[in-house]
Amino acid sequence: MSSLRGQWVLLFSHPADFTPVCTSEFLTLARAEPEFRAMGCALVGLSVDSLPAHLAWVEAIRTQFGVTVPFPIVEDPSLVIAKAYGMLDPEARNSATVRATYFIDPQGIVRVVTWYPMTVGRSVEEMKRTLAALQRVSKGDVLTPEGWGPGDAVVLPAGQTQEEIEALGPQWFMKTQADRVAGPRAGAKVREPTA
Repeated sequence: MSSLRGQWVLLFSHPADFTPVCTSEFLTLARAEPEFRAMGCALVGLSVDSLPAHLAWVEAIRTQFGVTVPFPIVEDPSLVIAKAYGMLDPEARNSATVRATYFIDPQGIVRVVTWYPMTVGRSVEEMKRTLAALQRVSKGDVLTPEGWGPGDAVVLPAGQTQEEIEALGPQWFMKTQADRVAGPRAGAKVREPTA
């Protein structure tokens, strides 16, 4: 992971190679990898399966679905990484990991962790949205509201002094503004709170 320092990293575990939900995620992540790369983010998969299993699965994905997996998949048969990151499902009857996703910033700090059960696939669109929101708030000047996407309105930090509260007005605790960093995206909504 140290070789990836200086960029965003999306580390995601999957329960096992050659399983339907994992395959659906890998197909979508592989297709979306150029978008993640354009956002300055490296994708890194991980499972407790062996390197030969990973290689065979990636080849099967390529031959059966015509999709090349362009990101590394880390083998963790000793469970060292899975245990260190808390990826093991306490309810599991085997060593399969939960569908854990770690959004790691360029300084190597885990900023968001999501967990899904083995039976539910993750949304790659939500991964991209979360990454974009993390990157936007890392500038430190605004917050992102529910469902935010690039070009949507952002939220100003709530006032902390009487003067700041007075300057922000009656909606001091939920004040939105157009995002000055990114232009509006197609279908973007500037949602102002209602009085």
